[in-house]
Amino acid sequence: MVMSIQQWRERGHFTRLLGREIFFLDSGEQEKPAIFLIHGFPTSSWDWAPIWSALSESYRVVALDMLGFGFSEKPNPHTYSIMEQADLCEALISERKLARFHVLAHDYGDTVAQELLARQNEGRGVGRWVSLCLLNGGLFPETHRARLIQKLLISPLGPWINQLLSKRSFDKSFSAVFGPQTKPSPEELESFWSLVNERDGKHVFRNLISYMSDRKRHRERWVSALQNSVVPIGLINGSADPVSGAHMIERYREVVSRDQFTVQLAQIGHYPQVEAPNEVLEAYLRFLRSI
Repeated sequence: MVMSIQQWRERGHFTRLLGREIFFLDSGEQEKPAIFLIHGFPTSSWDWAPIWSALSESYRVVALDMLGFGFSEKPNPHTYSIMEQADLCEALISERKLARFHVLAHDYGDTVAQELLARQNEGRGVGRWVSLCLLNGGLFPETHRARLIQKLLISPLGPWINQLLSKRSFDKSFSAVFGPQTKPSPEELESFWSLVNERDGKHVFRNLISYMSDRKRHRERWVSALQNSVVPIGLINGSADPVSGAHMIERYREVVSRDQFTVQLAQIGHYPQVEAPNEVLEAYLRFLRSI
């Protein structure tokens, strides 16, 4: 049974990192190997709820709501950046005293992970990574097929589009990136929308979407991080995803490697950990065993 957002909040904690109030969860078993989870846009750490309990059986699992997401602080006005999110992740890693750990990331979190990996490669990252596994995300700006709502938010019309965004439009655009047989239920959509609006959060959509510009600006650094990774990388991909599905995997094979651990879920969309948690869990544990 997946935890409700209320149960998720009750299980988590708030801390101040770099002057910001950040929500996080830590399963806490310090004797177990650790996994650090990084969520995507526009959702939150609750994305990991479908696989949290199973992962926690063998691993210490730590996740946060990044700045502007979920239950964390959502400053406005504020210039959000991937670099700042990476700094906040490292601040939590330091606070929770994670010395060696795996990283599992999704979507926006993939980009944050790419910046963190670049720091690991440079020998200045916080803690020591053991592995990195990426779910669907825009690893390459040239293959990221942004949705219309994303294009509008980042355009000069963004402020007005942000104000007009309703639950109905959210439900439509959000559901469109899921697989044909794995659409979110009305209850799930209500929960996702609730998290977006937590702390008056809808107003920061326009600011958060700047990550698309960050990806273009730092493309060489973040693609190079993958090409020169000091840790094994795995990919688990919902290949029916119109944003970063099978075409992203093919680009990865062209630019980075054809030899990496890769699992493609043919009928699954952009949120594989939500749409097919058992398959993602099985694939991820297989990846960890392969290291």
